[in-house]
Amino acid sequence: MTADGGLDLVALVREIVGRNTVSGGAAAQRDVLGMLTDVLRQRAPHLRVTEGRDPDHPWTLLRTPTDPGRPQLLLACHVDTVPVPDPGVWQRNPFGADLDEGRVWGRGGSDMKAGVVAAVAALATADPETPVALLLTSDEEIGSLGAAAAAAAVADQPVGAVIVPEATGNQVVLGHKGALWLAVRTAGRAAHGSTPERGHNAVLDLVAVLGRAGGALPLRTDPFLGTETWNPGVVTGGTVPNVVPDRAEVVVDMRTVADGGELLGWWREQPEVADVEVRVDLPPVGTPADDPWVASLPAAVLPTPATYFTDASVLVRVVGGAPIVVWGPGTPAVMHAANEYVEVAELEQAAAAFTDVVARWRT
Repeated sequence: MTADGGLDLVALVREIVGRNTVSGGAAAQRDVLGMLTDVLRQRAPHLRVTEGRDPDHPWTLLRTPTDPGRPQLLLACHVDTVPVPDPGVWQRNPFGADLDEGRVWGRGGSDMKAGVVAAVAALATADPETPVALLLTSDEEIGSLGAAAAAAAVADQPVGAVIVPEATGNQVVLGHKGALWLAVRTAGRAAHGSTPERGHNAVLDLVAVLGRAGGALPLRTDPFLGTETWNPGVVTGGTVPNVVPDRAEVVVDMRTVADGGELLGWWREQPEVADVEVRVDLPPVGTPADDPWVASLPAAVLPTPATYFTDASVLVRVVGGAPIVVWGPGTPAVMHAANEYVEVAELEQAAAAFTDVVARWRT
């Protein structure tokens, strides 16, 4: 068997980049999970497969049949992508998976279908007696929902270390901030737009809260993760110009360095706020740089965290303190961008590195 398990890495990454697996499309994501499972079972029929039963957020866990009590090396990947809101600004078909200039072009190339293929290649070569597993999830881009659905199954497995093959340019990243997404709502009283004094404007209440938040939110700082951030990403309110709006809402994306309870409490305490709904609540992730397993990895370790969150925020709750790294092929700058791509050389390098790490896993 070759170092990549007999896989044509480029053909496989082109195959899955060519499939539209935008978050929320359970059927398309489930199809890709099934296809990747078939690819692996053809090369490693000994693998044990567990498929999630969640109809909306599918997931698959594949593992070697070794002693279930031995701590496993877990590779954790998602197959969904962000949407393509305006294909017209792309120079190529976003789902064309063109191979050109040493790159595979298309949505998901860097985030993170190249990482998926590199992980699949590593598992395809694993000795059946080496305790290694691959978790394939859905809907990571909208809050790691597939990983959350799979969390109980992962918690049932002893895990010794975790690799999340997101795009890091094949450098090891030791963590990232958490995410707290809140829908903050204000309530008013409708009236005719010509007599606003008879109503109560919910939009103005929301504006007042947002104006105050910039200087009053209790944002914290961590030596490694940096300072917490907040971004009012979506604002809605009112129906037509000549009606005083009786409701308004902002969805706030906060990136956290600790438990989000204090931030949530701040929004709920504001006098104008009628309701706060927690949409996403994921903790930060951080692995010590002096961890012995991290020191053994065949790649440079970056001194800074990832700027994005990953499924590691779900896994950190269920792997019993095992070290977690974000490490994979792809260019962070093109994630979620038009004309996304992945360098073929990076894909090949990642597959070789993951295969080496799997071969040396003996816990």
